[in-house]
Amino acid sequence: MTAPPPPPAGVPTKEETSMAMLMYILAIVTGWVGPLIIWLIKKDTSPFINDQGKEVLNFQITIFLAMIVCGALTFVIIGCVLLPIVILCSLIFSIIGAIAVSKGQAYRFPFAIRLIK
Repeated sequence: MTAPPPPPAGVPTKEETSMAMLMYILAIVTGWVGPLIIWLIKKDTSPFINDQGKEVLNFQITIFLAMIVCGALTFVIIGCVLLPIVILCSLIFSIIGAIAVSKGQAYRFPFAIRLIK
């Protein structure tokens, strides 16, 4: 597994931090769809939004795959235990990420499959 890329240099503007925070909040409600739309619109205008958009999308894709695995594992009961844990982790780490980017800090999730580089 490769390490995540370093965050972009420089201090993000208030608009950049607001859009990045919106991506994290939308991830809680819409999964990967909301952050994808914002990232596609804003990725060329801001290195901070581009970086954080990739980060939140990679995490949401990881959570989506984990939910699929949990769904398959419900037939052997373990999925019923793991699914709430996956949902809770997604909620907690997305809130922590939203708080971090609202302060202008680049956030890195503790685990994510880095499909979007």
